[in-house]
Parts: sequence; structure tokens; C-alpha cells
Amino acid sequence: MSDIVVAVDGPAGSGKSSVSKEAARRLGYAYLDTGAAYRALAWHCLDEGVDVENPDAVLERVRAFDYATGMDPDRYYVRVGGEDITPDIREPRVSAVVSAVARVPEVRQSLNAMFRRLMDEHPAPGVIVEGRDITTIVAPDAPVRILLTASEEARIARRSAEVSAQTTEATAQQLASRDRQDSRVVDFMTAAPGVIPLDSTDIDFEQTVQALIDTVRSGIPHD
Repeated sequence: MSDIVVAVDGPAGSGKSSVSKEAARRLGYAYLDTGAAYRALAWHCLDEGVDVENPDAVLERVRAFDYATGMDPDRYYVRVGGEDITPDIREPRVSAVVSAVARVPEVRQSLNAMFRRLMDEHPAPGVIVEGRDITTIVAPDAPVRILLTASEEARIARRSAEVSAQTTEATAQQLASRDRQDSRVVDFMTAAPGVIPLDSTDIDFEQTVQALIDTVRSGIPHD
């Protein structure tokens, strides 16, 4: 596994992906977006006509899930079966069903094993891995574990800026619905013991990136 693992948890719209990717770029680390895998699986199920409300059907698809992702922050991509679907996984139709896929325990176990394998195989000196249960399940022994949060209002505003194809009201409803569904599986709003909380509500993107970098540097043991 990379010598340094930075685990970042947080709810949708908190800035996990964009902040983690930029921090990884500046630190010279790899970047692993675990949420992209769940979105890619949801996209795959929709593309194959799989009923995402049927856990057995979803689990059957994950067993044959040909997933690949770029862990270089400057060469990020998401592919399924060799097809580049990087922009497609952010479509509202995928966001609407990703929680149904992600809440299947066996699916999470399978993808968590994949995440650990990707972290183990990457040659970078460090990796920032971000998602929903990273600090407690995927990388509970990481030397730096961070919970990146923001107020609901801030998260709605940020997600609305990313998704121009739907109204702010629709975005707010979708984000609130996903929070409710995902909270049945994992507590992504409360920092576990040893996890450092970082609230980005009142700071901008650049300040959040720097705060994350500062936290990483202060948390890594030096010889």
C-alpha cells in the first residue's frame, strides 16, 4: 500500500472530490474517488436494464463489474468495460439511484475490497481516498483521517453549480433524499474517534484545499 494514506469522509456536496483531487495533485499523491465506483455501478445497472431495487440483481452485476479509474489527479477517468463514462456518472438519473446500489451490504464489501487493492497496487508515495465510510471501514488505520463537512445550504449551492441540468429545488430534494438513504448504511456526518473534522461551510475552495493539505502535513510522522 502507498506509504501514506489519507482517508476523507463526508456527505454529498461537501467538496470531497474536488478538494481531495486538488490536494492530491499538490502533494504528489494518488487520488481515489470511491463514490465514482458506486456511480459507475449504478450507471452500468441502468445501461443493462437491471432493477436497482433488486439487491440480488445488483449483486449479480457487481460480480462481473469491469471497472477502471485513473488515480493520477491529472489523468482522472472512469471506465466500465473499456468505455469512458466519466461525465455520465454525474447525470441526475444516476444520482437518483446510486443509493439503492450502494446500500447493498455485499456490494459495499466487494467494492471496499477493490478500493483496498487499488490503494495497495498504486506506486505513488501517498494516496488520498475519499468517500462515505473511508475513515471507519475502508482505511480505518490511515495515519490521517478527515471528515469534510459543510452546512446543508452550502452543499446544495455547490451541487447546484455542478448540475446545471436541473433546478436548485430538485437538487436540494435529491441531496436530502440521498443523505437519508445513505445514513441507513453509514454515519457520514459524525467524526469517529481519531478523525479530524474540517468544516468548509464558511471557507472557499482554495482555503479548503490548503486546510486539507495542512492537516495532512501535520498528521504525517517525520523522521
